[in-house]
Amino acid sequence: MSGARPGAPDPADAPVPADAWLRLDRRRVLVFTALGAGLAVGAGLPTALAMLGRASGGWAVAVVLGWLVLPLGGGALAGYVGWRRTRYRIGPERAELHSGLLLVKRRSLARERIRSVDLTANPLLRVLGLVKVRIGTGEHSGGESTLELDPVTRAEGERLRRVLLARTAPGPDAADGTGELAALDPAWIRYAPVSFVAPALAGAALGGLMQLSDWFGVQDEVLDWAGDRFHDTPLGWMILTVVALALVVGVAGALGLWVEMWWNYRLEREPGGTLRVRRGLFTSRSLSIEERRLRGVELVEPLGVRLCGAARLDAIATGLARGEDDEHADHDTLLPPVPRALAAEVAARVLREPAAPTGAALAAHPRAARTRRVRWALLAVLVPVALLALLGALLTPVLLYGAAGIAVLGVPLAVALALDAYRSLGHGVDGAYLVARSGTVRRSTVALQRGGVIGWTVKQSVFQRRAGLLTLTATTAAGAGAYAVRDAAEAEGLAFAAEAVPGLLEPFLIREREPAPEPGGPAGAR
Repeated sequence: MSGARPGAPDPADAPVPADAWLRLDRRRVLVFTALGAGLAVGAGLPTALAMLGRASGGWAVAVVLGWLVLPLGGGALAGYVGWRRTRYRIGPERAELHSGLLLVKRRSLARERIRSVDLTANPLLRVLGLVKVRIGTGEHSGGESTLELDPVTRAEGERLRRVLLARTAPGPDAADGTGELAALDPAWIRYAPVSFVAPALAGAALGGLMQLSDWFGVQDEVLDWAGDRFHDTPLGWMILTVVALALVVGVAGALGLWVEMWWNYRLEREPGGTLRVRRGLFTSRSLSIEERRLRGVELVEPLGVRLCGAARLDAIATGLARGEDDEHADHDTLLPPVPRALAAEVAARVLREPAAPTGAALAAHPRAARTRRVRWALLAVLVPVALLALLGALLTPVLLYGAAGIAVLGVPLAVALALDAYRSLGHGVDGAYLVARSGTVRRSTVALQRGGVIGWTVKQSVFQRRAGLLTLTATTAAGAGAYAVRDAAEAEGLAFAAEAVPGLLEPFLIREREPAPEPGGPAGAR
């Protein structure tokens, strides 16, 4: 039983009665006390130091002790109440959780609706041999579709994962392809600096530095120090120096984040048909996806990663809800950015196909789609240029120089991205999968099982109608819920939808016969 005395039988070895109510691990009190200590040091101490300057004598000591002791006591109390008032039970039909002191909550999930059992452990939990278990149904209903056990022992977490994901007896071929599908190659870290995370981390580091200096009341001194470093420095050199420093900080942060997220990475197929991703250096993560819920894969190529010939692999599966309170933003990622050939190879292994459908030959889109992308790209650049030019003519010539700079740099870049977006367009059918590709800053190639499509949405704006184009969106219960084929030729797009999922779109098609000497001639769809 979780939370038992040292030396008690391991939950993974001792049988647990189906109707037994279990508690969380009693070390929850220690965990929450440590969290309170972290809050006291990280947030309470700067506040106490700021208030210390306004108090004196005994009041100063009381302020410091109050801001440090209160989080500790509050954390310990919250941990103890949670341990005493939380119970869970895994019955034959339902998983149940009772918790709360003043407001008692009794929640349960039907076991046949459970789609995921994910285990996570931050550094503190790992030191104590504990994990947090998150049991979910994959529905978009917030916390009502999940149960969280925080924390239980690692052995208990593994037992819960095995029990809750156990289904009917596997077939004779269920063990085929089991074992390791992919494992960490440290060389993959070279793709971390070219992701969009690097500049974001540079901005976050600057913001954190300014916030920290403000807490300790030395923000003006920091700004004065930075100004002294660039005293009498030409503007161009100052900009280059700042950009170089931001680049170094961003790259270092991206490398560190990659190591923390993907160290010890392994993708495995377990007996019974479960894909399991394990990864993490300080915070360990174990994410499980039932193979029978898999509806396809998505090959994602952000611009920087794509220029290096790499791609990321995501799963398209039912039961992977994207709720606002979901802390696992990357819970559907099967493979970090790796060489594109390797990503395609792993995709084929995951789908149990001889070759990845994401590499199928795709039909190109008409030139009208290219014209639309170039037009919108130019508008995105020229509208701000026109506004700056107008304001420059009315207010100050400085804005005119800014407008000219944006036009000189922005127009060629916008046209290049628009042409790349057009070249990325494509759609086709490859065996049991329909394939669609689009995007430039984030190019995505989706391979979706044709049997997983439950509907088509056909959209055609006024401008698309004049150009003879339309956008088809395949609706599915898996992944993002909808995947689009953008700006396809009208007749070709409808024919593709009818071929990909026979019988679904035909009742809504109007077929007109071409002039022919015989009434049984070929028909066209519009």
